[in-house]
Amino acid sequence: MELLPLHTPPGSDPHALLAPLAAALAGEGPAIAPHLDQGQTFDGELPNDEIAAVLSTSGSTGTPKQTMLSVDALAASAMGTALALKAEGQWLLTLPVHYVAGFQVLVRSLYAGTRPWAMDLAAPFSAEAFTAAAGELTDKVRFTSLVPTQLHRLLQDPRPETLQALRRFNAILLGGAPASASLREEARRQGLNLVLTYGMSETCGGCVYDGVPLEGVDLINEDGRLWISGPVLADGYLGQPELSADRFRFNSGRRWFRTDDTADLTGGKLSVSGRIDDVIVTGGVKVSATAVASAIESMPGVQSALVLGIESAEWGSEVAAAVVGQVSPDDVRRHTKAALGAHAAPHTILTLASLPVLPNGKPDRLAVLALLERAGA
Repeated sequence: MELLPLHTPPGSDPHALLAPLAAALAGEGPAIAPHLDQGQTFDGELPNDEIAAVLSTSGSTGTPKQTMLSVDALAASAMGTALALKAEGQWLLTLPVHYVAGFQVLVRSLYAGTRPWAMDLAAPFSAEAFTAAAGELTDKVRFTSLVPTQLHRLLQDPRPETLQALRRFNAILLGGAPASASLREEARRQGLNLVLTYGMSETCGGCVYDGVPLEGVDLINEDGRLWISGPVLADGYLGQPELSADRFRFNSGRRWFRTDDTADLTGGKLSVSGRIDDVIVTGGVKVSATAVASAIESMPGVQSALVLGIESAEWGSEVAAAVVGQVSPDDVRRHTKAALGAHAAPHTILTLASLPVLPNGKPDRLAVLALLERAGA
């Protein structure tokens, strides 16, 4: 099976991917591999003729992996999305196409028979650019996918025309990173039809919408870790058979993907509580980084927070927080101590104008970790 790498730097026309992607989905062309890095290589052979695309994981916590997505998996994801949203329509592309959230906008558009409109992905994301791009859509039914950072920028002192454009979307998929309660509340207060999504490259993007799995997707919680099964699963990682076997496992005749997330399943609805590695053991006490971040984000004036563990000679690891907003470190410590106890109060607190992000809009955890380590040194 042939693989066609396609360089997609900022400024390139994402519509140029539609023809080769359509051929790959129809089994009439090679699998495509949209990528940002001109020097990137793709080592390994595709396992079968059903692979339509190879996409990089976000790399937010380490080296990106090359995920192989089959025609059937992409079709199941597109169909599941249409069923969950109760419609097909025209999409506005706001995210890079070499990551799964942006790539899926093209896939869904092809299956729906509509032509997406793309923002200028080489320019900084802004409310003005988004509003102008949304105004180019022509279909009655309209969708878009955003990450929380983008939505926050759109709702920060919004202009009437931006709110009008946002309200015009039948659904705004929001995923890629946790969205704060204040952001979700503001979106709903403004009358936006927000759909919170959960997923990753290994599940063809979002596979759970507002806590409910897409058609055919099953979830189990095993010792606090979330496992996912269903037709949307990737075929594994290109050139990494051992890692593929470790993360994609068979159980009772079905393939399951082992996530790195902790979750609760109550009444058939999913609530992701954090990552397995978000537990910080400080002085022998376990602290949930997600709980600390949520407590900080509940403070007036705080826009977002990312909490990580950094090395400490005294404590082994210590709680550290990068905070975006108008708040003092002392207030952050007092608030988290009152909410969660003294063990959860961050030792190192770094106030930033914004969190470093990857090209797909996710927080760059490695960059934030480096900043916190320098601040705590």
